[in-house]
Amino acid sequence: MATSGTTSFTLDMGDIVEEAFERAGLELRSGYDLRTARRSLNLMLLEWQNRGLNLWTVQSAELPLVAGIGQYTLTGDKLDIVEMALRTDAGDASKQSDLNMNRISVSSYARQTDKLTEGRPIQYYVERTPAGITLNLWPVPDSRESYTLSYYYMGRIEDTGSAASFNIDIPDRFLPCLVAGLAFHIASKRPEAMQMVAPLKQMYEEQWSIAADAFREKASLFVSPGGYNNL
Repeated sequence: MATSGTTSFTLDMGDIVEEAFERAGLELRSGYDLRTARRSLNLMLLEWQNRGLNLWTVQSAELPLVAGIGQYTLTGDKLDIVEMALRTDAGDASKQSDLNMNRISVSSYARQTDKLTEGRPIQYYVERTPAGITLNLWPVPDSRESYTLSYYYMGRIEDTGSAASFNIDIPDRFLPCLVAGLAFHIASKRPEAMQMVAPLKQMYEEQWSIAADAFREKASLFVSPGGYNNL
């Protein structure tokens, strides 16, 4: 039996919108239909970023530290920190070393009595602002060594853009979920499709569960029992 021999199937934004309208029992007829669908798509991508860690958005970055400076504002495309290490002697094959840093809460950071203490940073507090995130390090970097933050962050999913020929910034395996979600959002805005809202919502959540489970971290997890030692 002959097969295509290709594995490159995808959908651009125009195809996604058309498929979603068909699932909602509607027809894509006007420029406004495309515009309102694009708006729903962008809102849905923001919703996905609130649902949890999207592994395809995780990227690595480095940030050189300056002695005496303990606060650093990251660019707005960085939504959260996944892991962070303090790297010394970056780029030196014989001396480079990473030390894992601990993320602390705002209350733990607030309880630090001397936030200007200088030394090797071992903790960080992530301060969230409308424009992005700010890192507050403790202790404040000193001048004894050359420090660099090596970290992994969850990046923002790119906007859909205005051209119908653009692809969406998601893995192809999430396309069924994206189409199902857009069909639900479109139906919820059209009175003639209100009877489709409930089944489309159920289909959307099922597709999300399937896609999220397929794209979860596959590494082994080891849990060790803890406790207190009486000294």
